[in-house]
Amino acid sequence: MNFEFSDELKQLRDQARRFLAEKSPPGVVRQVLDGAEPYAGALWRDMAAMGWLGAAIPEQYGGAGLGYEGLCVLAEELGRALAPVPFASSAYLATEAILAAGSEAQKRKMLPGLADGSMIGTLALAEGLGQPDPGSVRTRSVGGRLSGSKWPVPDGGVADFAIVAARDETGEIAMFVADLTGTGVTRHNLTTVDPSRNHARIEFAGAEAERLGSDVTGWPTVQRLLERAAIMIAFEQVGGADACLQMARDYALERYAFGRPIGSFQAIKHKLADVYVAIELARSNAYYGAWALSADAAELPLAAATARVSATEAYNLASKENIQTHGGIGFTWDVDCHLYYRRSKQLALAVGGAPYWKNRLVELIETRNAA
Repeated sequence: MNFEFSDELKQLRDQARRFLAEKSPPGVVRQVLDGAEPYAGALWRDMAAMGWLGAAIPEQYGGAGLGYEGLCVLAEELGRALAPVPFASSAYLATEAILAAGSEAQKRKMLPGLADGSMIGTLALAEGLGQPDPGSVRTRSVGGRLSGSKWPVPDGGVADFAIVAARDETGEIAMFVADLTGTGVTRHNLTTVDPSRNHARIEFAGAEAERLGSDVTGWPTVQRLLERAAIMIAFEQVGGADACLQMARDYALERYAFGRPIGSFQAIKHKLADVYVAIELARSNAYYGAWALSADAAELPLAAATARVSATEAYNLASKENIQTHGGIGFTWDVDCHLYYRRSKQLALAVGGAPYWKNRLVELIETRNAA
């Protein structure tokens, strides 16, 4: 079993890194953070032109057909660059939901728009604070109309449509496609620790909604979607953590104290060594997750939980130690350390926080050991 990417995917990674270094420097992130624009529109259009938005979408639906390994490669580079675009919501969540559960007609209707960037999708699951749980789903669909409140919804303020987890007329959990620009939908942007990634509260008051697929019901379908997205988000976290380590290393070599680089002091060496070990562990787990995702292996739930936990811990450690290595200047607005710290906190809560995935990991291990 080979967990290294192919030469073609390595070329894709190098191309993506060069492209994002030019098109998504920290200045672009700050423009979204400080300005009124909810995401970097020019970057989004350029990414669409590169075929990234349809990386995992089959060619018959207008996608690039790069597969999930290609999507994971792109995710790592997007995390490294802190790209302020709704890529995760549209490519990891909405697209995956349609591919997994949508009818053929729904795939042909929505996937081409997601692939070319003319449509932005998202998943509306949470109904307030807390971890993903079927008992928290109270939004209902009766007669093809949704009623309820969803928040926080990632990129809910900019998405054109949402895949909404709601209860059907029998009380079962199902997924519905709702046009967020239609009547009966009210959106309010939320203030979060990372304003470069939009989040919103969405109120449905009799909004028209189409059921995703015809017979897909139950919480396991939603959980499966979260597991697949968790692997791709883990790659974003690994990319961001790796960027933090590089920033801290570079600063430690150029900053002098007592006539020598601070990187020569044991305290700094130990910090950076701990970060390196955490990142390499997270990267190994993420690579295993990429294999499980690409092969649709039976090990996917366990791989997803493992990748999610280790990547969250690695990014949290790397973003904090990056600030500490920079010292007092690392806490200032002008230095980019806080951009990564913000993103690490935001991604740590995406598709469920660390407690959810730790509990899920323990549950899966106990089930496996009891078999």
